[in-house]
Amino acid sequence: MAPVEHWPGHLVELPTGRLHVRTAPATAEGADRAVMVHGLGGAATNWTDVMALLRDRVEAVAPDLPGFGWSPPPPDDDYSLRAHVRAVTELIEAGGTGPVHLLGNSLGGTVSTVLAATRPDLVRTLTLVSPALPVLRPRVSNVHLPALAVPWAGQRLARRLERFPVEQRVRATIALCWADPSRVPQRRVDEAMEEAERRARLDHDGDAMLRSLRSLMAAYLRPDRWPLWRLAARVQAPTLLVYGLKDRLVDPRTAGRAARTFPGARLVVVPDSGHVTQMEHPDLVAREVRRLLDSAA
Repeated sequence: MAPVEHWPGHLVELPTGRLHVRTAPATAEGADRAVMVHGLGGAATNWTDVMALLRDRVEAVAPDLPGFGWSPPPPDDDYSLRAHVRAVTELIEAGGTGPVHLLGNSLGGTVSTVLAATRPDLVRTLTLVSPALPVLRPRVSNVHLPALAVPWAGQRLARRLERFPVEQRVRATIALCWADPSRVPQRRVDEAMEEAERRARLDHDGDAMLRSLRSLMAAYLRPDRWPLWRLAARVQAPTLLVYGLKDRLVDPRTAGRAARTFPGARLVVVPDSGHVTQMEHPDLVAREVRRLLDSAA
């Protein structure tokens, strides 16, 4: 599909702070509500095309997690996994429409898993695109992430990365997240450049990334405190799992364990996709979500 305009957003006042939220109004009367959560270093705009494709079925709401996108930093500087789960929970409760269809990519998939397991009353269906669930075998393409998560060392490495020109950083991110960077429409590249330049001027940009990553790594390394796989096994909502076979950040071999762990989950592995299948193959993701909605109706 041709790329569409990013959906307009506004700030929502929640008990723990303000959250910037983009909304794609449904074209059908009485449509269900869907909440779509982006990954580490991403933003609500990562869901733009899927939001457009599902408008006849849902009202799509996509938040920028605290400190990401256009959301201000949290008042208490808490970028923990728990804080991100709390923010999305408050957003769903503030909608007042009852349980939602919850979609998450990468870190957003982890957030969505925890929320679905601990607040089943808020989730009708769950769609996870390359969810960041624990695997303790770093790959060549993501071996730098644990280093970034180490205090002091992570800050020094992050400062070194920030010295590279914005265009070089954006191109490197696309190459890391997409199986085929040539598929990225030039319009999306230009938008990413503009957003990266804006983010680079924000004092909290580095903190949002590093502290969120550290909390995620802590959840990986402390299963006694964050039993993410055990939480996955508690999910009651009908679940769709989407993995890219060429994902360089989340090991696609995790897909098998996920399919066995989430009760009654349906697994879709996309051979020519990377870490952000909802951006690389939005038509495919929208089609599979429709199947999930039909089966859960």
